[in-house]
Amino acid sequence: MKFNMNNDVVIFGMDNSWELASKIGKSINREITPVQKTTFADGEQLLFSNITVRDQSVFIICNTSRPVNDNLMSLLIFIDSLKRASAQRIIVVMTYYGYARQDRKASGRQPITARLVADLLSTAGADKVITIDLHNPSIQGFFNIPVDDLRGQFIFSNELRARKDKFVIVSPDHGGAVRARQLSELLKNDDEIAIIDKRRTGPNKSEIMGVLGNVEGKNVIIYDDIIDTGGTILNAAHALKKQGAKKIIIAATHGLFSKGFEMFENESIIDEVIVTDSTDHSSLSHFKKLRVLSLAQFLGLVIEANLNKTSITEIYNAYSQGKF
Repeated sequence: MKFNMNNDVVIFGMDNSWELASKIGKSINREITPVQKTTFADGEQLLFSNITVRDQSVFIICNTSRPVNDNLMSLLIFIDSLKRASAQRIIVVMTYYGYARQDRKASGRQPITARLVADLLSTAGADKVITIDLHNPSIQGFFNIPVDDLRGQFIFSNELRARKDKFVIVSPDHGGAVRARQLSELLKNDDEIAIIDKRRTGPNKSEIMGVLGNVEGKNVIIYDDIIDTGGTILNAAHALKKQGAKKIIIAATHGLFSKGFEMFENESIIDEVIVTDSTDHSSLSHFKKLRVLSLAQFLGLVIEANLNKTSITEIYNAYSQGKF
């Protein structure tokens, strides 16, 4: 793919995504600019660019994982600063969209915070949002600006295609069945998937009702968009083991690990956990069972597609054909 090397582009890396932003810069041979940040004694933050952005296309590499509120507020302040500095176009590359799980009213008097976040980003001055594996793709409809919700399964298919083992792709719930099917098709797995039938009993709590599909004597990959505390997906792993599954690998685009990674490292039935660097995992590098796949090349190609005004479908097709 031919890269557009015009100089009317500035790419910023927020503090919480600096490592990923630096890798993206190397993959497309572009400089990544740090965000200037001052924190006052009372906790207020001042964020701004130290270079001119007038009439430029600006990309912000960021995520809004823990601490969610701080990271979200920092992003909104920085977007506002760019708008007031006369940036021509502000594109937010949000590798993890905080509050995505609050996408509907599960019961009376609850907020739809995913919509609120969409409104805040638009009001602050974002012209487009690029994200990856939204918890619910329908969140795109909360925006009145363009949204590219990228598919993480292309990253995982590249990794898994190189392995000799054949796997049954398992969705940890009914809602993730389409995601599991898409990964299975990319792996040319004869459409073999299984689904965990679970019932949500509270925040980060669930009850496993059964397994739909045959996993006896087979290697499985439990594929999800988010691992938060890890309790639900570990329950799913135990249910699969009881059904006779052999090797069990957990894969998820966003590894939050709110309760740490030790529960996976110390669980004998888990062979490996694969996540992307949509959030920072530098503090977890000593764990043997954790494998982190980088989004850098993928996102770099997407950024260049936006600059070259080419289709992201071309990138998907290249990954499908194993060209990356």
